[in-house]
Amino acid sequence: MTTRPLKFWQGVNQALHQEMERDEKVVLVGEDVGGPGGPYGVTRNLRATFGPNRVRDTPISEATIAGLGVGAAAVGLRPVVELMFFDFCMLAMDQIVNQAAKYRYFTGRSLPLTIRTMSGSGGSYGAQHCQSFEAWFAAVPGLTVVMPSNARDAKGLLKSAIRSDDPTLVIETFGLLTARRDTPVDEDFLVPLGVAETRRTGDDVTVVATGRMVDRALEAAERAAADGVSVEVIDPRTIAPLDRATIVGSVSRTGRLVVVQEAPAPFSVAAEVCALAVEECFGRLRAAPVRLCAEFANVPTPQDLVEARVPGVDTIHAALLKVAE
Repeated sequence: MTTRPLKFWQGVNQALHQEMERDEKVVLVGEDVGGPGGPYGVTRNLRATFGPNRVRDTPISEATIAGLGVGAAAVGLRPVVELMFFDFCMLAMDQIVNQAAKYRYFTGRSLPLTIRTMSGSGGSYGAQHCQSFEAWFAAVPGLTVVMPSNARDAKGLLKSAIRSDDPTLVIETFGLLTARRDTPVDEDFLVPLGVAETRRTGDDVTVVATGRMVDRALEAAERAAADGVSVEVIDPRTIAPLDRATIVGSVSRTGRLVVVQEAPAPFSVAAEVCALAVEECFGRLRAAPVRLCAEFANVPTPQDLVEARVPGVDTIHAALLKVAE
């Protein structure tokens, strides 16, 4: 399969272009997604290619945008809705949680809705624009939640989400927008929903990392290898439904678990992964599971303080050596 290096945002753009070209029922709606290509330029050139009827700018009303998406999906379209910041999903909770996620339960019919949003603290946007709420939505029955960590997965997961007949929340990450990875250009390239990827194999410690923490975990694992500690790194890619089998299989073999995320620790995805390890691998654990997460505090604006709040490579490396003792 032919590949070429793409930035994260380019992977998203290519996925949207290919799916809109493939299926005329795919439409894109959101704030400034037309002319300027969205606030981050991710949707650039799509209106010029597919026209204003399929790429529609909306008022600044997240409830309206999400509600439009639910309605469009209910009548047979495949809308891709963009909510500019993950924080703003709070303004569309009823539409996402009570309408979209429950539509199949209420009606027995499909609702092919994709919601794209931007998360994480890599953009210095402050306490009201950089929060990580993935655990909130992962706890909602009927809603698929994905969190790509690179351009390849950003493209493949988004294409799978658009083709899915059920609502999917795609959480992109500020700090990854310009990160490059070799990405298949084939229009049939997909990354399956609900399937984790083992990014590095190892025998001593299992690391489960999400979003922009994946690359940091990989770098820390490389350092740990020089210290004689063999680390396996798993990228869940899909948060809900979680690929439990891949995680359990790895932890059962290594006996040690470190979970790294950009969200705070309490009631989080990291907490769920640790609980899974204790429930399914208790007799094979050689050490207590470890969570490396953001500080339980509001997100600051200055980037140096932002980085001090989340796990860095040095912190992850030290945790790997300690848990392997």
